[in-house]
Amino acid sequence: MAHTILEYSTLESTSKWKNLPPPPGFSKSSSSTHKVTNSKKAVVSPESYDALKEKRAWDVAIAPAKSLPMQAFMLYMSGGGVQIFSIGIVFMLLLSPFKNIAGINEAFAQYAPSKKRPKAITTLPIHKAVYILCNLLTLGVGLWKCRSMGLLPTGTGDWLAFETRGPAPEISLF
Repeated sequence: MAHTILEYSTLESTSKWKNLPPPPGFSKSSSSTHKVTNSKKAVVSPESYDALKEKRAWDVAIAPAKSLPMQAFMLYMSGGGVQIFSIGIVFMLLLSPFKNIAGINEAFAQYAPSKKRPKAITTLPIHKAVYILCNLLTLGVGLWKCRSMGLLPTGTGDWLAFETRGPAPEISLF
């Protein structure tokens, strides 16, 4: 099969359609002024760029809290019994905060201000603190689900194997 190559650069100068009038509503002057206004918008100051990066950093910081309603709905739909599906959902819910907190510097590196080191722990400290709190909230929801499923030892009956009993008071030495 032969491939045909279209050369669009020659269409402007040698085209038989060159002498056609422009379509209604088209003028070259409005198109050239539109290009000038676009070039003015392309110049962005470093301060506005840093403000935009800070706004995106806040979006990343509260993203775990935004996903919490969906995760709570998934936990509700998985039921209260101990099945493989509910265990898998709870495991993923408990694992994700640890993975997120371990990769916190990489998550915020692209949103660091221009004059700071991107992967330093001191870069965007408030954002990172909110991110950690939102992940701890997710972890708390996962632990609550484990408790409601009976997987956490919270009752006294769960600790009977470790309890020691003293001698009964009715037994006498004589």
